[in-house]
Amino acid sequence: MASQMSSGFGSSSRTRSTFPHQKCYHNEIAPLRVVKHHGPTFGKRFYGCSYWHQTCGFFKWADGSDDVSELQELLFEKDTFIAELEMHNEMLTKKLKEVQGKNVVLQDQVDELSIENNETRLAMCSARADKRFFMALVLSWVLFAVLLL
Repeated sequence: MASQMSSGFGSSSRTRSTFPHQKCYHNEIAPLRVVKHHGPTFGKRFYGCSYWHQTCGFFKWADGSDDVSELQELLFEKDTFIAELEMHNEMLTKKLKEVQGKNVVLQDQVDELSIENNETRLAMCSARADKRFFMALVLSWVLFAVLLL
């Protein structure tokens, strides 16, 4: 990869060891420069074409770091992270569907139990009413018997 990158810049890795100069896209020697703007790269050396701002745009860090490979590595890490998140999302989606299915079953059971509960309450109320009616009937017969005596 490094030899492909450097050959695109007008030099090869063989020539770099004996001739450390970089050639720009115009096939001219790109002078070694230093970043003068304050920021994270302040003081860092780079090769830049003399026609930098006009037409060429050649740029390469002098310390050998390759921004393209660093960005490719970062992109690979991001892609890997995204793939992991997508797998996790699929797993959570499956679990959600399972839980929703269980929720439907449980809701049906709750509805059935609610109906049974209401029926039981009605039966209990009816039993209490029957018991009160029976007690009232017995009490009225006892009162009637007392009045006759």
